[in-house]
Amino acid sequence: MASFPSSWPCGVVLALLCSLFLLGLASSNVYIVYMGERHTDEPNLLEDSHHQILSDILGSKESAKESILYSYKHGFSGFAAVLSQSQAKLIADVPEVVHVVPNRILNLHTTRSWDFLQVKPQIVDGILSEGHSGLGTIIGVMDTGIWPESESFKDDGMGKFPSRWKGICQEGNRFNRSHCNRKIIGARWYIKGYEAEFGKLSPSDGIEFLSPRDAVGHGTHTSSTASGAEVKNANFRGLAQGIARGGAPSSWLAIYKVCWATGGCSSADLLAAFDDAIFDGVDIISASLGSPPPLSTYVDDALAIGSFHALARGISVVCSAGNTGPYPQTVINTAPWVMTVAASTIDPDFPAVITLGNNQTVVGQSFYTGRGLNKFHPIVYGADIAATNIDGTSAGSCDLETLNATLARGKVILCFQSRWQRSAAIASKSVLEINGAGVIFAQFPTKDVSCPWSFPCVQVDFEAGTSLLTYMAASRKPVVKFSFSKTVIGQQLAPEIAYFSSRGPSSLAPSVLKPDIAAPGVDILASWSPASSYKLLNSPQTKASPFNSKIDSGTSMACPHISGIVALLKGIHPKWSPAAIKSALVTTASMKDEYGQHTVAEGAPHKQADPFDYGGGHVDPNKALDPGLIYDIKPSDYVCFLYAMGYNSTAIRLMTRVHTPCHKSAKFLRNLNLPSITLPELKQRMTVSRTVTNVGPVNSIYVARVQAPAGIDVSVEPWILTFNSTTKKLKFKVTFCSQLKVQGRYSFGNLYWEDGIHVVRIPVVVRIVINNHLYSET
Repeated sequence: MASFPSSWPCGVVLALLCSLFLLGLASSNVYIVYMGERHTDEPNLLEDSHHQILSDILGSKESAKESILYSYKHGFSGFAAVLSQSQAKLIADVPEVVHVVPNRILNLHTTRSWDFLQVKPQIVDGILSEGHSGLGTIIGVMDTGIWPESESFKDDGMGKFPSRWKGICQEGNRFNRSHCNRKIIGARWYIKGYEAEFGKLSPSDGIEFLSPRDAVGHGTHTSSTASGAEVKNANFRGLAQGIARGGAPSSWLAIYKVCWATGGCSSADLLAAFDDAIFDGVDIISASLGSPPPLSTYVDDALAIGSFHALARGISVVCSAGNTGPYPQTVINTAPWVMTVAASTIDPDFPAVITLGNNQTVVGQSFYTGRGLNKFHPIVYGADIAATNIDGTSAGSCDLETLNATLARGKVILCFQSRWQRSAAIASKSVLEINGAGVIFAQFPTKDVSCPWSFPCVQVDFEAGTSLLTYMAASRKPVVKFSFSKTVIGQQLAPEIAYFSSRGPSSLAPSVLKPDIAAPGVDILASWSPASSYKLLNSPQTKASPFNSKIDSGTSMACPHISGIVALLKGIHPKWSPAAIKSALVTTASMKDEYGQHTVAEGAPHKQADPFDYGGGHVDPNKALDPGLIYDIKPSDYVCFLYAMGYNSTAIRLMTRVHTPCHKSAKFLRNLNLPSITLPELKQRMTVSRTVTNVGPVNSIYVARVQAPAGIDVSVEPWILTFNSTTKKLKFKVTFCSQLKVQGRYSFGNLYWEDGIHVVRIPVVVRIVINNHLYSET
């Protein structure tokens, strides 16, 4: 079994682990048989029907019981079973079956962040105080489990869980009922789908806990970010000192462990978690996981299926956007009924000074605060000490097993990020294995500190890296030394969209703007599992500090920020639908940084952020309290959207069990009442409609204002909306006309509704497309 340093970024470790397992995985032997909405409210009858379908195919009830892994019977109908490909095809022809989906393995994608968002108790009329810190809401977290002993999950001052709660505290390896409390009110774990793919896990291996206990750290981090209790004097090895807390510290937590340290998250297990979470009574589901492109259709995507049924029962589902940025069309979790979150930076910085032998200095970023600092070491460029038969490019980026161990021993190695090797963590591992003294990793400019904390590593930009090369060329015996890293606040422009954050447009449904919104996801300090080294599971060290923490980055860290804010909004507006809450967040989001400049997106090069980077913008929780107008959506509207996408009408009827008068028309794609307008193919002229609901003062008058995308004429009809006690909803139309006769790129604008107090803004995204016959003639 491969092992990795506990200091490695969680995403790097899990990506490597997933790759190792998936390379040996020929094809899935687990299939999800999705049967749509329940046809009965009796779970036992549903389970019997599932067994009957399997018995008819497999020939006996005994074979059916051996084959079935899960019977989904609470939030929707279906089951997961071990089947051959031919058996799966036979079941797909059963009339009650919507779709048969092969099991997939999904990947996992603060002291300062909440203050940066102005979510703090000192603001008397702010969202934290108005939302009573999330009191009365239940956040379900689908992740790697939880470390219940962390101070983040103490239940001081928490009330008894609500009578509507139906969840359980499922026991297992080193986890019993006493580990649930008035904070963690439920915990379940799911492994049948995972083990059917990869084989049995044993707790004696010291790799995982067969229980809700977190062996990775990721789930503990996301749970404490969303809902952690206040922890004073929190820090990570002396860095990021302060009070750690979650966004909704008075909300309850329900834990659904669906991801495992040794190979990701099974979609069969994930669907079982959705089924239970709907039954249990959660208000919000936070899922920092997903599959990389190419995207599955919505009826092939377990997360899209589960979230569709959750939304139908009023549950908000918040997902991470993915970590494969800054490239376009990489955003994941693109179903219009989920809230998809991009990652942004906050203002702390972790500078470390590199002193050269000529007394000049270069400033980089680092988390290292250990031994061996303030001492000069020789420095050498990785490409100059390449191992035998290794090209200079691979060695120059310090890829694994590319450096000459004899020439590297005791030296600081300068490495440059390359197209093939982008990770400071991998460079550090490479140098550590051959007894180098440290790493300087030159890369694209980013505020995300990806250097590991356990080894001397400083990341710099290419300009600084090149200046170091110049110094080395001019010196007979070049040497450098590192200073201790420290925490500096308020000297970085923020927020910016993180380099790694996946970008739109959606490759599956380009007419649905994704991501929806951005939230802090870079260098976030939160609680962590002390067992995350994969070596400490049976060690006394796992009983160490009551608050083990880590600074981590990813859209996984951004997702629970929005989940916590949604919990606060649910407490203030309990009758709002998930679509209404999403609208409130998107229409009040900010396009500016804290100094009033346009938000920047990290990339190559950096640029002004646009809706494909951050959706509606960067979340502004306090403004979302009072959005003025909302763009609401009924579940039946999503059904019409699926019809317009071309999904099978019989399958859709089985999904919903409700007759919805829809037909396959493209107008449903552009007229879905989203808080955005996206037209991926504007040929000459197109009109779209939206409906707004007044949630502000009863008597209100709103006037339209448009910032048109480049090359587009935009008109709004009517351009004045008048609300009163009898008129609470109004429809308007927006007409787009192309001014250009050329094939265009996407261009961006905004549509505002303003009443003198509220500014209700939605992003507008348009791409001009020439008619095919005109294009061919040119």
